[in-house]
Amino acid sequence: MKTQGEFEIKSLSFPDDGKVPNHPTYPLLIYKHVFDASDNIEQVLNANNWGNSWRGGVFAYHHYHSNAHEVLVVDTGHAELHLGGVQGEQVYVEKGDVLVLPAGFGHKFVEGSDNFAVVGAYPNGAVFDLCTGDPNERERHLSNIKTVSKPQSDPIFGENGPLLSLW
Repeated sequence: MKTQGEFEIKSLSFPDDGKVPNHPTYPLLIYKHVFDASDNIEQVLNANNWGNSWRGGVFAYHHYHSNAHEVLVVDTGHAELHLGGVQGEQVYVEKGDVLVLPAGFGHKFVEGSDNFAVVGAYPNGAVFDLCTGDPNERERHLSNIKTVSKPQSDPIFGENGPLLSLW
């Protein structure tokens, strides 16, 4: 695994598009090429108190989580993800990349390699909801997003990680 300063960090922010709120304050962060094949992703996440982990893909529709921040680590393959809702942008991600999504930030799988897979996790092992922009749930989701506290540690680098100074 690379150390801080050995990788690029990209920050993305988008306004609420009426369906996907994104986060009003925190940007989505992408850490490029952090992990390599010898790293145990789940072990790193768990050591930094990001749990409730899972392995799989990213849904092929715009969605977000209103009650939890999320980290996605690309374990295998590569993909184009649409980040930030309909008015967001497509971003290429590949093995070793880390995406730290604040509560409310939209994400969607567009296309990718057959072996594309991520490891996802949440601060303090939070149980997340799945939101798709249903207008009947919008006010509740906006309220939820405002109550999600800043994580106490970066999912990869712990208490001294870049997340804590960038959020």
